[in-house]
Amino acid sequence: MAKKTIQDLDVTGKTVLVRVDFNVPMQDGKITDDNRIRQALPTIESLLEKNGKVVLFSHLGRIKEEADKEGKSLKPIADKLSEHLNRPVKFVPYTRGQELETAITSMQVGEVLMFENTRFEDIDGKKESKNDPELGKYWASLGDVFVIDAFGTAHRSHASNVGIASNIDEVAAGMLLEKEIKFIGGAVENPQRPFYAILGGAKVSDKIGVIENLLEKADKVLIGGGMSYTFMKAQGYEIGTSLVENDKLELAKQLLEKGKDKLILPTDFKLTKEFSKDAPYRVGKRDEFQADEMGLDIGDETLKYYQSLLQEAKTVVWNGPVGVFEFENFAKGTLGILETLASLKDTTTILGGGDSAAAAISLGYEDKITHISTGGGASLEYLEGKTLPGIKVVDDK
Repeated sequence: MAKKTIQDLDVTGKTVLVRVDFNVPMQDGKITDDNRIRQALPTIESLLEKNGKVVLFSHLGRIKEEADKEGKSLKPIADKLSEHLNRPVKFVPYTRGQELETAITSMQVGEVLMFENTRFEDIDGKKESKNDPELGKYWASLGDVFVIDAFGTAHRSHASNVGIASNIDEVAAGMLLEKEIKFIGGAVENPQRPFYAILGGAKVSDKIGVIENLLEKADKVLIGGGMSYTFMKAQGYEIGTSLVENDKLELAKQLLEKGKDKLILPTDFKLTKEFSKDAPYRVGKRDEFQADEMGLDIGDETLKYYQSLLQEAKTVVWNGPVGVFEFENFAKGTLGILETLASLKDTTTILGGGDSAAAAISLGYEDKITHISTGGGASLEYLEGKTLPGIKVVDDK
C-alpha cells in the first residue's frame, strides 16, 4: 500500500504514540464488548516486539461538561488491555501535565502506558475534537513516532490524530488502519469483479453519497432495510406505515433512474401491524401492503434472489442490516445474507461497520467474514470515496 505502516518503522528504544480506538460500550463501569481492544492487539504487540515504548490514548464517549466525565475514564480499559497483553499497562489519569510527562520519560523498552480519555480536553473549548493546535503540538512532544490505528475517528480532524501528525517527524498506519485501507479502500478503488454492494439500514439520507458512489463503482447494488420503502414509495407503491423519508422521494427517483438495472430492490417483505419482537407477521409482495402494515424484513423470495446473486460475486461490501435483526421474527434476511457471505470461498467479503458489523459479531460470524470494519461513520465516508483526514496525514512510503 502507498502509506507507511509500522513494518516500515524502526522504533527501537523510541517512545511510540499510538492513537487507538477504545471507544467501547460500557455499563456500570464494565466493558460489555471488548472487540475494539482485541482488534488493536496486533499493532501493540508488534511495536513491543520491535523494542518500542508504547504510549496509548483514545477517546471514550462524548464529553461536553464536567458531569459527563462520570464513567468515562479509560482505567477499566487499561485493566482489560493488561489482561489481553498479559503484562502491566500503566494508567495515568491525566491528559497532560508533569505526572504524565514523568511517567512517559521514565518508561523502559517493552512497557505500555495509557493516558486518560482525550475527550476530557473538550470540557474547556472542545480542544480535542476541534483540533486545537497547542494541544496537538503538546501531545506530539511526548513521543518520537506516531502510529494511527483508530479508523473509527479517521473521518475527523482531531488533535489526537491530525494535530499530532502535524507536529511529529514520522507517522505510520497501525495494522488495523492498514487493513481498513486495504479492504475498504481497495474495494472502492480496485475491486475484483463482479463487485456487489448490499446497502441496508433505516434511511436513504444517511447513505446518499455511498449509494451514488457505489452506483458508479459496483456492478450491482442490493437494497434492504428501512430505506427500501422510500424507494418503493418513489415508484408509486403503497407502503402502509413503513418507515419512509417523504422529503427524499425525489432523490430516490433520481437514484432509481441513475441506477437502472444496477439498483435492485426487494420484491417481498415480512409485513406486520406493530413494531414488536413478538408481532405476528405475514409475507407479502411489494404490491400487497395494507394501509396499516409495515415491512420489517425482506421476504424469502428476495432473500433467495439476493443469495443467488452473491454467489457470482468476487467482492462484496455490506453496510446496514436488511431487517430489524434485533427481533428474532425479523432477523432472517440479515442472518441469511450473513450465512451466504460466510460460505463464499473465493470472495472478499467486507462489512462496513455499524449495525451490520454488530449483527455479524452478535450472530457468531466474526471469523467467517474477510474484514469487519471498526468504523461506522468512517467506513461510510470511505465508501463514498472521500479522503479521510486521519488517513491523509499518514506518511507516504
